[in-house]
Amino acid sequence: MMLLEHHAKELLAQAGVPVPEGILVTDSKAAHFAFPCIAKAQVPVGGRGKAGGILKINTVADAQPIIERILGLTIRHHPVRACRLEALVDEAAEAYFSLAFDADTGTIRVLMAAEGGVDIESPEMRAKLLQVSAPPAEDSAQAAVETLLPSLPPAMRAAMREAAVRLIPLFFAREAVLIEINPLFILADGGWIAGDAKIITDDNALPRQPELRALIEHYPTLYPEAALKLAQGFDFVRLDPEGDIGLVTTGAGLSMQLVDEIIQRGHRPFNFCDIRTGGFKGDPSRLIQVLKWVASGPKVRSILMNFFAGNTDLAELVPLILQALEAVPQLRQPITLRMTGNGLDAARKILAASGNPIHVETDLECAVDRALADAKESQNG
Repeated sequence: MMLLEHHAKELLAQAGVPVPEGILVTDSKAAHFAFPCIAKAQVPVGGRGKAGGILKINTVADAQPIIERILGLTIRHHPVRACRLEALVDEAAEAYFSLAFDADTGTIRVLMAAEGGVDIESPEMRAKLLQVSAPPAEDSAQAAVETLLPSLPPAMRAAMREAAVRLIPLFFAREAVLIEINPLFILADGGWIAGDAKIITDDNALPRQPELRALIEHYPTLYPEAALKLAQGFDFVRLDPEGDIGLVTTGAGLSMQLVDEIIQRGHRPFNFCDIRTGGFKGDPSRLIQVLKWVASGPKVRSILMNFFAGNTDLAELVPLILQALEAVPQLRQPITLRMTGNGLDAARKILAASGNPIHVETDLECAVDRALADAKESQNG
């Protein structure tokens, strides 16, 4: 889960990280702050500035129209539902600092640069990044920082060292997969301030993170996917409101693979889904909810279901699918069901007896072919 910048900075402040003073507003008329200041759209994606989501407010009279403009934006498919008003930072140098968990190697990547800002992803800026990997332990990460400091300008070293001392314990305490401070403002007196903050935490760690759970429960409209997972026990993420393929799938890795393949083949998945069949317990309500969400996609032209049955019995799953489809009559798109594993033959017989026109495949590639062909045919028709 990627925290909104405002909440990320609240976590940083609790850990002793200096941040600019700021407030969160969801209504332009409720904005009471010292001006001039910066208004920043609160969405869990980058590119806010280039999308018009970061603007300066010079006077009280400017506040309401500027905040209303930002709250009316949609940035990379995310409607802006909140805005952070933040105090201006006096003239300062911009640096970069981040900690990231590398799942492939099981290590922590420490990155620093003597420059930061919105162009950090450009090839020129990426070439200036200093980085080193360390074992996943606080002392190891801090030692890695020390190996990079000599490559920074002398005037920045003390601030970057202190930033690491504050951020590394927070990274491990919150079970983060990324903490990025960009820019990290370094002041003329040697002090420093986290100008912007990106914190991504591991959703699977939420049972061990009561403060993060409380945050999600308090702001369900700002964290809809995480709130859904807490309430329902599975993952459903709307990826593209214009998507033409709806997915009802289980297994996070395989579901992500399907999303990537659909995109590579020129189509747009409406959603990501890991429905977790083990939690059904003979109840179709989870399937019904997912089908309703998929049916809400205005451009969805084809549905791909994928169930690989290990412990799950397909003969028990198929009746639940049929019950769910009956409960969601607004879902009229063609459905391709790829299923394989335990109880396949019995499941086929149940489907055949039902008369439902679901197309069944056991080969995943064939199922993808069929679902994409249905979408194309529906579009042409």
